[in-house]
Amino acid sequence: MNKKTGLKREPLTDAQLLMSITIVIFILMYLAAMAFLQGGFLHPQQIFDMLNDNASLIIVSCGLTIVMIGAGIDISVGAVTSLVVMSCVLYLNGGGNIFGSILLALGIGLAFGVVHGFLISYLEIQPFIVTLAGMFFARGMTTILSVNPQKVEHEGFAALRDVKIEINALGYTAKNGNFVPARMELGVVVALLCVVVIFILLKYVRLGRNIYAIGGNQQSALMLGINVKRTRFISYVISGLLSGISGYVFMMHTGAGNATNAAGMEMNAIASSIIGGTLLTGGVGNVLGTFFGTMTLTTIKKIVVSSGLNDPWWQSITTGGMLCFFILLQSVVLNKRSKSKK
Repeated sequence: MNKKTGLKREPLTDAQLLMSITIVIFILMYLAAMAFLQGGFLHPQQIFDMLNDNASLIIVSCGLTIVMIGAGIDISVGAVTSLVVMSCVLYLNGGGNIFGSILLALGIGLAFGVVHGFLISYLEIQPFIVTLAGMFFARGMTTILSVNPQKVEHEGFAALRDVKIEINALGYTAKNGNFVPARMELGVVVALLCVVVIFILLKYVRLGRNIYAIGGNQQSALMLGINVKRTRFISYVISGLLSGISGYVFMMHTGAGNATNAAGMEMNAIASSIIGGTLLTGGVGNVLGTFFGTMTLTTIKKIVVSSGLNDPWWQSITTGGMLCFFILLQSVVLNKRSKSKK
């Protein structure tokens, strides 16, 4: 109880508790890396490099979090991201303009979101099957567009890609005596804006509360007068739109398109959401937790590489181990919490 106001503090929700655990683990993990591995972990630029490399993953993870909170799943996000990248690269190289390429990216993402949402919500087909089909379709279309890597040759886009936000307060002095400011790509700003917008949507907008309701108990949501089909449809549309944005941010980071772009991104997005405290059963999740889940996943991969384990399977092993650890931790914490309430 607060002695000054005499008001009893509200207990943390399940989503807030799981998010807090993720944030604490991320901070401890990063501090341990700074203490024992040092190197780049001692410089703030390491954080910004992690954000620069994973801005597109953060965006699709936000979309996947919305879908998972509503007790759904979308495993097509990586393939849609890849299709957006290849389509926009070919469009720009074919004489298109930046504004048109942005519309193309958003249009592709929305198209997949609308189709998935309609089939899942109104025809009641299993989400896994629908989005699996969407994944195969998007990957196939990407390969049809071009098997060979395609570099963006558009001058205007090159200038946009080269935009870097310099943060002098977090810079450092290199060994040669030159001051190096911390640099952040434009895509990171887009990713952070997406996190803020989705956070506001889930916490303060009626649509967000409805998504939590149908994820927690669909029958209860129906009894409360919530339009379950429309709410679920919109959640997939948002996920598709964010996949389109992710594709454009991915292209801004790499400057090229490849048929294998964003391979495995959907699995990393699911892992980021789960590590951040989103339950596969629905009804529990927080987009801020997802953000820190992405950062935690990236940090453990950086630690593995810095430890000298450069083979890619070590990253897969550690990712799997981290995912199992968080699933087990969530189960133990929530079970103990439910017993203490009885």
